[in-house]
Amino acid sequence: MPRCELTGKGPVVKNLVSHSNIKTKSRSHPNIQQKQMLSRSLNESISFKLAASTIRTIEHVGGLDAFILKQDDALLSKRALKFKNKIKKKLNRKTEKGQ
Repeated sequence: MPRCELTGKGPVVKNLVSHSNIKTKSRSHPNIQQKQMLSRSLNESISFKLAASTIRTIEHVGGLDAFILKQDDALLSKRALKFKNKIKKKLNRKTEKGQ
């Protein structure tokens, strides 16, 4: 099943309710896109499977690096968690050099 690598959004089971109150189960899938995003701190583009709503949120927050650093580790995929740790290390090195 398609799942967003940064937010964990996946398929949802819901009921379609008719006028006569008959409930029919259906599945709703998120709009998952394969997208390359630029990490400014790592200076490389990273390919993720993202929901369209996540792409809009990333642009609103101010970039991929800011979004990944704010995101909870439990929601991230293993690949995204590796990139989050890389970004943290890179930013820690920059702050140590600045002091």
